[in-house]
Amino acid sequence: MRPQSFILALSLIFFFLHCTKTLCQSPAAAPAMAPPKTPVKAPPADSSQAPSAQVATSPGPVDVNKILQKAGHFTVFARLMQATTEDTELNKELNTTNNGITILAPTDNAFSSLKAGFLNSLSDEDKTELVKFHVLPAFISTSQFQTVSNPVRTQAGTGPRVTLNVTTTGNFVNISSGLTNTSISGTVYTDSQLAIYQLDKVLFPLDIFTPKPPAPAPEPALGKPRKAAPDAESPTAPKDISGAPALLFLHNNALLLAVSCAFGAIIHS
Repeated sequence: MRPQSFILALSLIFFFLHCTKTLCQSPAAAPAMAPPKTPVKAPPADSSQAPSAQVATSPGPVDVNKILQKAGHFTVFARLMQATTEDTELNKELNTTNNGITILAPTDNAFSSLKAGFLNSLSDEDKTELVKFHVLPAFISTSQFQTVSNPVRTQAGTGPRVTLNVTTTGNFVNISSGLTNTSISGTVYTDSQLAIYQLDKVLFPLDIFTPKPPAPAPEPALGKPRKAAPDAESPTAPKDISGAPALLFLHNNALLLAVSCAFGAIIHS
C-alpha cells in the first residue's frame, strides 16, 4: 500500500502546485477601447460663390434679367437692373441693333458682404450709375480680354472716374475700378452678341465713392468793351493878367508919341 499512497500523495502535490500557479497568473487584459473620434469641422465657407453652370442660349428675344435669374445667385443685381430699368434698355439694344454688350455681374454674396443698408443709402441716380458701371458697351470674349486696351469704357461714361482697368495672367482676368480689385470667376452666359461674367465683388466707381473735383471757375463773359468814362473837365485856370496895366500904359504912350511926331512933321512942313 505504501507505493500507492506515495503515488497518491505525489499526485496531490502536483495538483496543488498546478492550481497555485494558475491562481497566481494575472487575468488577461481586456482589449483596449478605441478613442472616440473627434468630429472634423468643415472649413469656413468662402465668401465667393462657385460659378453656376453656363446658361444655354434659347431662341427668341434676349432677356438679360431672365438669364440672371435662371443662372441663380444674381438676385440682387437682377433686381437692381430692373429697378433702374437698365435691363429694359439693354434688352432693347440687344434685340434691335447689332451692338455687343458685356455684363460683369456681382453675385448675391458680393452684395451681402457690403455694409448693411448700402444700397438704400444710394440715390436713384447713383444706383443707375452703379449698374451702368458693370456694363461694357462692347462684346468681349474671354480671349479678347488679353488684348483689351485700358482704360476700358463702361456704360456709365468715358471719364477716368467711370472707367475700368483690365489685366490678365493666362486665363486669369483681373478687374480694377481704382477702389475695387476683383477677378472674373466664371462665365454665366455668352452668345455672339452678349457676354455675362461672374464677379465676387461689387465694383465701386470713383465717381460715386470719392469726392468730386471742384468745378472750374466761370470764365468772364465776353461782351462789348465798355466805353471809358469821360474825364471830368478840369476847371480852366485863370489867365495871368497881372502885367496887363503896364502893357496898356506902354501902348498908349507909344501911340501918343507917334501922333506927336506926325503932328510936328506937319507943322514944320
